[in-house]
Amino acid sequence: MTAGFVVIALLTIAAGVAAMSLRHLIHCSLALVAAFIGLAAAYLHLGAQFVGFAQVLVYVGAVSILVVFAILLTRGGEDRSERLFSGSWVAGIATAVAVLGVLVWAVSRSAAVRREVSEPAEVTVRQIGDLLMTRFVLPLEVIGLLLTAALIGAVIIAMHEREGRK
Repeated sequence: MTAGFVVIALLTIAAGVAAMSLRHLIHCSLALVAAFIGLAAAYLHLGAQFVGFAQVLVYVGAVSILVVFAILLTRGGEDRSERLFSGSWVAGIATAVAVLGVLVWAVSRSAAVRREVSEPAEVTVRQIGDLLMTRFVLPLEVIGLLLTAALIGAVIIAMHEREGRK
């Protein structure tokens, strides 16, 4: 492991822990954005350019903004006197350790671990982009329309809830 990867991994883990442990939703969502950026940096550092750029576009660009907008539209009158960290962190850590143990056990028993590593495919970001803009343009546009409809629906629901509070 290189020093750059260790720094990226530590920052990503710290952002993930902050996203799980902070009390206010807006702080959690901003920490989640930092974790997504860390994952994208790790992908780029490992040489997976398409996955790294897709991480930036989809998660950092779209999902994070959608989460922040949803929180800001639906949580207007939140009480600010709460503590910064939640009190049930011991139960959360115990649950995380249990889930990690089950995952490590399942992966270590998997047949994929004992399989030979194949030669990586030489696919460039340009080839994937060409396929998305020629052969798979219809599914790409349908996904864009579905995401736009979901965003408009979330805004309409938030507006109706806000009108109901007045």
